[in-house]
Amino acid sequence: MLDRERRRRILSLALPIIGGMVSQNVLNLVDTAMVGTLGAAALAAVGMGSFANFMAMAFVMGLSAGVQAIAARRVGEGRWGETACSLNAGLLMAVVIAVPWSLALFAVADDLFPWLVDDPEVVAQGVPYLRARLLGMVAVGMNFAFRGFWNGIGQSRRYLQTLVVVHVCNVFLNWLLIFGHFGLPALGATGAGIGTAVSGFLGTAIYFHLALRHARGSGFLRKFVDRKTIVSMLRLSVPAGFQSFFFAAGLTAFFWIIGRIGTLELAASNVLVQLLLVVILPGVGFGLAAASLVGQALGRGDPDDAVRWGWDVSRLAMVIVGVISLVGVIVPDLILGVFLHEPETIELARFPLRLLGATMAWDTLGGVLLNALMGAGASRLVMVVSVSLQWGLFLPVAYLLGPVLGMGLTAVWVAQVGYRALQSLVFAIIWQQRSWIDVKV
Repeated sequence: MLDRERRRRILSLALPIIGGMVSQNVLNLVDTAMVGTLGAAALAAVGMGSFANFMAMAFVMGLSAGVQAIAARRVGEGRWGETACSLNAGLLMAVVIAVPWSLALFAVADDLFPWLVDDPEVVAQGVPYLRARLLGMVAVGMNFAFRGFWNGIGQSRRYLQTLVVVHVCNVFLNWLLIFGHFGLPALGATGAGIGTAVSGFLGTAIYFHLALRHARGSGFLRKFVDRKTIVSMLRLSVPAGFQSFFFAAGLTAFFWIIGRIGTLELAASNVLVQLLLVVILPGVGFGLAAASLVGQALGRGDPDDAVRWGWDVSRLAMVIVGVISLVGVIVPDLILGVFLHEPETIELARFPLRLLGATMAWDTLGGVLLNALMGAGASRLVMVVSVSLQWGLFLPVAYLLGPVLGMGLTAVWVAQVGYRALQSLVFAIIWQQRSWIDVKV
């Protein structure tokens, strides 16, 4: 059983992260509900565009893992004046990577998007949405670096404070730009992309303001980005970036597979994934808390405590996520009816939502331990396991069951749940074996 002090420490770190992540997905659901009123094609366009954008941004998002692992380790070592060195490196790398990459993808979006979906109406709405999101890539990269820093030093509340402001702004901008209120043009799905990109830059400005006030003593924009820090960041962030990229590419491939089944199935799956993320990301929030606790314990030279933190956070997260996810099992139509307005689409999504709700507690175990391993510096191991299971097992099986054998949407989602369950088991075995303890950060 968890003692009171350990439970308090976990929750003090995890709850602000969870609040931020839940707010992000509430925002996604608000976007989905707004765009859903425009029809199935607009909903499918935003869904496919979002995951294409997620895939494009994977490398800059991976910077967060490197910043957090190094910052947490320095806290454990008592080297507070150096905790922001990894943040300085992460911000520099975000600019160097994101600016040319986003501009290159913006230029070829017209050619790339039709490879993801062949419905002309979906393509017509998806390309401008994706382009708007790509223009915000550098802000996303810097924001993820800031997130890793605040979480790594145990000040996750600053992450939550910033996201609340950003998300309120995002919802308001999307309402203005999607529907054309106050005399603005009604841009539809493109308006949702513009609102999200602008809000990301607002978040970057807030993060800089907070860091200048609270992190100068930790070396923010004061410590020179030396070669050793850059090498450590690359060693931790590149595998994390590849893992994020292949995970995002896998989600995009998943949507491509479903698109081969039908547009209604694609629209239903967009809603299912958004609902899935509402439940998954609290577990990821616990995982990010575990990453900090594990990294700090290893910095203190206490690997036994690091192992215990992984299991303690996992148990608490599984209970909380398991209770939340029961809603999808008990009243699926009530939830789906908010986002889907065609009876046949609700019928397609009902059983997959119930299946997800019934299995989310076990899935959470894998999410927590994946992030705990990242916090220990074992990002390469995480990459190998997650990419192998997703691309070597799940996607071939999903393609076989769906487009080839014609077994429909339900069979594809059963394959999704099975692969995630296997991944949780593998990460649990790795954590127990302790091979990650001696990784240097």
